[in-house]
Amino acid sequence: QVQLQESGGGLVQAGGSLRLSCAASGRTFIRYNMGWFRQAPGKEREFVAALSWSGSITNYADSVKGRFTISRDNAKNTVYLQMNSLKPEDTAVYYCATVTAGRNWYERDSYDNWGQGTQVTVSS
Repeated sequence: QVQLQESGGGLVQAGGSLRLSCAASGRTFIRYNMGWFRQAPGKEREFVAALSWSGSITNYADSVKGRFTISRDNAKNTVYLQMNSLKPEDTAVYYCATVTAGRNWYERDSYDNWGQGTQVTVSS
């Protein structure tokens, strides 16, 4: 089991940038593929990005491709989400989670060990 804690959210103007962090407890962090999801008010939680345990493989939702970058530092047990060119429609609570081995990275049901989330608000 691994525990996750997101940070780095806040209020930013459209076109701005934020970097989210997801700090993990436990020595097994390196074994996990990791992902970021987000949930806007009244909407389903949706996939944003994911990467492999080594960081060599990444996947992104079409809506963030070219603007967001997912990365990890296994020495620090941390996953990052660099968000550039932010838009008002990026406003949501952002969550990190571990991917169950062998499951589809794009599907919410493939994830467990969710963090509590961090709020990102983009003003127009």
